[in-house]
Amino acid sequence: MSGGTESVRLEPYEVALMRGGTRSAVTVAVLALHLRGLVDAGRQGRIRATGGAGTVGAAASPEDLGDDLPPLPKAVYAALQRPAGIAELEARPGVHGALCELRTKLVGARMLRSLPPRRTRAARHALRALRAEHPLPADRKGLSPDDILIAVALHGEPALSVVAARFALRAGLTARVEVADKGFHHNAPRGGGTGGVSYSCGGGGGGSD
Repeated sequence: MSGGTESVRLEPYEVALMRGGTRSAVTVAVLALHLRGLVDAGRQGRIRATGGAGTVGAAASPEDLGDDLPPLPKAVYAALQRPAGIAELEARPGVHGALCELRTKLVGARMLRSLPPRRTRAARHALRALRAEHPLPADRKGLSPDDILIAVALHGEPALSVVAARFALRAGLTARVEVADKGFHHNAPRGGGTGGVSYSCGGGGGGSD
C-alpha cells in the first residue's frame, strides 16, 4: 500500500476501519470467518468458533487456518476460544493489537491521521470512489465473498441486513427491531453494531466525512 490514492489497494478491513472505526472492522472480520464456516452465532447475541464448516466443536488452531487469512480475522478467531459479544471481542488483547497494527498501516499510507484522529482527504476520496464502484446491494444474489465483505465494509448495517441478515441479528451485529403499540422501537445492538469510530492505540481512529 502506498500514499497515492490511485495506487492504493484497500482490503475490506481497512475500508471498514476508515469508515466506521474498530467495531466496523471487527464486524467485517467476523463476517469473513462466518463465510468460511469458522464462526457462528451463539446464545444471547454472542459469537462462537466452530470446528470448521459450520460444525459445533473445538475451534481449530489459528495456525491451521492457512496463510490466506488476513491478520485481523485470524486474531478474531484466536480470541474466540471463548464465545464473546462483539464489544467484548473487540476489546480482547489479540484483536486490539491487530486493530492497532491495521491503524498504523493506514496512518503510514496517509489514510488516517493520528492527531487529531480523523480520515485524511485521500481516505475520503478513496471511500467515495469505492462507494461509487460498490453501491449498496439490493440482495445477495450473485455476490462473491469478497463482494459481500466490501459491501459491509462500505455500508455497514444496511448491507449486513441484505447479505447476512439472520446471522447478523443472532450474533448481535445488527439491532433488533420490535413492534410496540406506539410503533417501531430500535433497540441497541447486542454488544454494539458497526458504528463507533473512537479507539486508542496511543491515538485515535477514523472520523466523520
